[in-house]
Amino acid sequence: MDLSRYFDHAATTPVAPEVIDAMAPYWRDVPGNANSIHQFGKEARDAVEEARYWIAEAIGATDPYQIVFTSGATESNNWVWNKSIDMLVSPIEHSSLLVPAGSSQLEIKDWTVGVSDLEVAVMAVNNETGGMPTLRGTPYLLHVDATQAVGKVPWSVGDASWASLSAHKIGGPKGVGALYIRDGVINPMILGGGQESGLRAGTLNVSGIVGFGCAIRRAVAHQEAAYAHATRLREIVLERLVGVQGMRVNDAPRQSPHILSLSFLGLLGETLVIELDHAGYAISSGAACSAGEDKEESPVLRALGVPAEWNRGTIRISFGETNTEASAAGLARALAAAVENVRGLGQKS
Repeated sequence: MDLSRYFDHAATTPVAPEVIDAMAPYWRDVPGNANSIHQFGKEARDAVEEARYWIAEAIGATDPYQIVFTSGATESNNWVWNKSIDMLVSPIEHSSLLVPAGSSQLEIKDWTVGVSDLEVAVMAVNNETGGMPTLRGTPYLLHVDATQAVGKVPWSVGDASWASLSAHKIGGPKGVGALYIRDGVINPMILGGGQESGLRAGTLNVSGIVGFGCAIRRAVAHQEAAYAHATRLREIVLERLVGVQGMRVNDAPRQSPHILSLSFLGLLGETLVIELDHAGYAISSGAACSAGEDKEESPVLRALGVPAEWNRGTIRISFGETNTEASAAGLARALAAAVENVRGLGQKS
């Protein structure tokens, strides 16, 4: 498959070759359990601690042991929610916070979230639109879903109490992530073997953690170039869609260039995804974790005031290092043709 035509990097990214190389010895040559005290175990443990160091450095943590490894950002988000009390979440959060939170939501206006001395959750970069919310006020405890931020836009933990991270959004393997815990203020997620300072029991995914460490170090090192690359690809797509009628760009005042959210009046986003797939391009109609659900509107876009007739016609294009200027131009042409084709079919019917 032609990875230059893969424009769904917000869902997951191809694993970088360097990451695969870094992980390989821990599948093949280093079989040790990181909690075993023999030499094989020590070598595995040393690799885990090196990865923990690189992740802590990448997000500005003051202590590597503020990083606790998880299966991904969904688990990290659920952990904070389930082990906290009276948390309020912004209405643009990932479903792993919106679903457990239910009606416990803050209000958002013009991408500004007003908070007071409460325990709140506000993501750094929205996974559907790429918008970067601005906080008004200083929360007592703050949880940040940084999944779409780390290695893509300038971001550090700052005053956050917790932050969720995931490896597979930055060229790392699926199934491994982390939770940053500033002051150890959280109850254990899983009890048993005492791993991860007693906060999350279970045998550590050594190869995955090594891959995470390599991926985040690599992403931060290339962040400036990747940001410029995504910005240029975004410009190319938008420039070639100027003549398309009934289209809106769901941008925020502060925007990550890696994600482009477009809505087409009167159309269905999933129809355009299928049309683009037939043309050989991969995009999405929203968050991958919600694909296939029996729903027509994005609750995130609804919270941002996007009318239903536009909301249902939303697609997400997300850029990464495998994309090229030529493939971005090709995507735009294919999308414009798909919109015209679908609208033409609707008129005939």
